[in-house]
Amino acid sequence: MAEIPRLGHVKCSHQGFRGGFGKKMAWNLEKCYPKLEFGSALVRPATEEYAREAIDVLKSGKVLAVPTDTLYGFTCDACSIEAVRRIYEIKGREHTRPLAICVGDVWDIDRFAVTNHLPLGLLASLLPGPVTVVLKRGDSSILEKSLNPGLDSIGVRVPDCNFIRVIARGSGSALALTSANLSGKSSSVDIKDFKNLWEHCAYVYDGGVLPLGRAGSTIVDLTNIGKYKILRPGSAKEETVKILERYPLSEDGTAA
Repeated sequence: MAEIPRLGHVKCSHQGFRGGFGKKMAWNLEKCYPKLEFGSALVRPATEEYAREAIDVLKSGKVLAVPTDTLYGFTCDACSIEAVRRIYEIKGREHTRPLAICVGDVWDIDRFAVTNHLPLGLLASLLPGPVTVVLKRGDSSILEKSLNPGLDSIGVRVPDCNFIRVIARGSGSALALTSANLSGKSSSVDIKDFKNLWEHCAYVYDGGVLPLGRAGSTIVDLTNIGKYKILRPGSAKEETVKILERYPLSEDGTAA
């Protein structure tokens, strides 16, 4: 069994979003312990001591609720057909709407998507951070064909949040990731925002109230060589565009 990287104090911050946020946003999740609803066996603090538990649960094909650097999300093994189906059921989401994936580190992305057309260093400048990059899956992707069938692209996240990155690394796979809410309802920045859905998760990992609001990640399409297109402004559009144009990439069509 692979050793879990030590986290120390688990933090979610934007320190990896180079050239973007000038202000470091970080907090010690252990300070959130008093707000945890220990009356529910489902709730855990999003800290190091629970990382192995989370990894084992993901490998067993179950769904977890976890904090990211933007919103709370539902996550599962992206290669588990049953777990992915369960996420759609929990959210009441149409199966035609695709799910993004989350990986632990930037260098993992090329296992799942085509990156060799991108300027050197671009992904490392954007990620980890509050950005979803849309890339072509390509023939070499190890993703299951059953994830987002019929689509030749995939949204990829590397959140600037240690807890989800550690469990992604430990899973040995990509994690399917989507916001923790009913489809069409407000996104969640606190576990209490989706309390009515807790029972559908194996565990809910509490990282406190997330500070970036409900806009979610900025989604940028990078499938075309030398081009970018903002598909959703999210919480970091301005910073993302500055990075993209430094490389330089030009805007493809009309951005959001």
